[in-house]
Amino acid sequence: MRRLRNVKIVATLGPASDNYEMIRALHEAGADVFRLNMSHGSHEEIAKKHAIIRQVEQDLDSTIAILADLQGPKLRVGTFANGEEELEQGAAFRLDLNEADGDATRVCLPHPEIFAVLQSGASLLVNDGKIRLQVKSCGTDFADCTVIAGGTISDRKGVNVPDVVLPLAALSAKDRADLEFVCELGIDWLALSFVQRPEDVVDARALAKGRAAILSKIEKPSAVERFDDILAVSDGIMVARGDLGVELPVQNVPPIQKRLVRRCRSAAKPVIVATQMLESMIESPMPTRAEVSDVATAIYEGADAVMLSAESAAGQYPVEAVTTMNNVAVEVEDDPTYTQIIEASRTANRASVADGIVAAAREIAETTNIKAICCFTQSGTTALLTARERPRVPIIAMTSVRQTARRLALSWGTNCVMTGELERFKMAVVNAARAARAGGFAEPTDQIVVTAGVPFNVPGSTNILRVAPCDERLIFNTDPE
Repeated sequence: MRRLRNVKIVATLGPASDNYEMIRALHEAGADVFRLNMSHGSHEEIAKKHAIIRQVEQDLDSTIAILADLQGPKLRVGTFANGEEELEQGAAFRLDLNEADGDATRVCLPHPEIFAVLQSGASLLVNDGKIRLQVKSCGTDFADCTVIAGGTISDRKGVNVPDVVLPLAALSAKDRADLEFVCELGIDWLALSFVQRPEDVVDARALAKGRAAILSKIEKPSAVERFDDILAVSDGIMVARGDLGVELPVQNVPPIQKRLVRRCRSAAKPVIVATQMLESMIESPMPTRAEVSDVATAIYEGADAVMLSAESAAGQYPVEAVTTMNNVAVEVEDDPTYTQIIEASRTANRASVADGIVAAAREIAETTNIKAICCFTQSGTTALLTARERPRVPIIAMTSVRQTARRLALSWGTNCVMTGELERFKMAVVNAARAARAGGFAEPTDQIVVTAGVPFNVPGSTNILRVAPCDERLIFNTDPE
């Protein structure tokens, strides 16, 4: 499905968006990627959502990426008998290992290793820091706390312990089981939570065995410190601002966000900006002006994708949230200032033939009347390099590999088209011209740029560039065999 914008939209699925009609409506409104949050929902529920997405993909003949987000070593409280409770400032509240449903005085925190390192006076932050607890006394199986800042606490809300270094493995037993399940299911992207070091990513990649691309979530100070090493072993990055803003002073997050987005773009790897982007739309059909500016800022920075979490998963207005994000993106990208900012921030380190070819394709497209850049890609690398250039014309990613097309749905500006395996360059040009016309990118009288690799169907072989007419007769009359 053709979009009138280049930045992609990731929508999280949940109770508010778990049926065919809603998922289809979200995709039609602008969602390019659906996120399955493995912190919530059984394998059966995840499989059901996966099947619905693939059905929507088939029915609309539109490439959709599925991102499975592993829980990671995130601390979460257990469940409450009433689903949620209101904690008042100054009240006593207990965290323990008792798996019974919680109430207004206690709840389970199923992490014995935490109690082992907690000390009196330590702060505990719940639900992205909205609730603040201070430890008064603790033992090996409990922590008695005072509520410093109250609010609503509900099932499985996250807990941060900023004062304590936690001895947690990157992938829990649950994560390993979830990883195997979703990889067998056929997801496209695997998001790793609370990555602290590159070794965490390497471990996950070994378990994934090429079945999914690996996306590292940056939400710990240690991940920011070792970002370049983590980026080098990741296929993509998510700037998860919720936990990052809890673990670090909140004013540190915007500069970090800008730095990470630019580094990802320079490395030609997709980057998602996530968390609380349109938070008020959970309960309101209209966002705040500050939220709209926040989404716009991420787009002006050159992020590949912006993400909705609770807004689409549990909010009252999921379709409206996606529509708002889509409208903001269209408006921003239509702004001449956007083009100036994006083009001023090109800092590619070109070291290969493919780097040179995509740069040349962009230059040609911007200096002559070219309607689209069509890049044939086996692994997705050529399309990613083209996206890094942020050209002014649409990118059509032509591939015979369904998995590659789906992964590219996360990448800036890529319009994915499936094509059969090709043996001759002339037929590649013909197929590119057909795709450009069929997608409404060009008319028969227009021209396109085609990049490809000879021999065909070999990853990393991009070595040819052709300015081609969209009229097939002209291609057959002028192109050599």
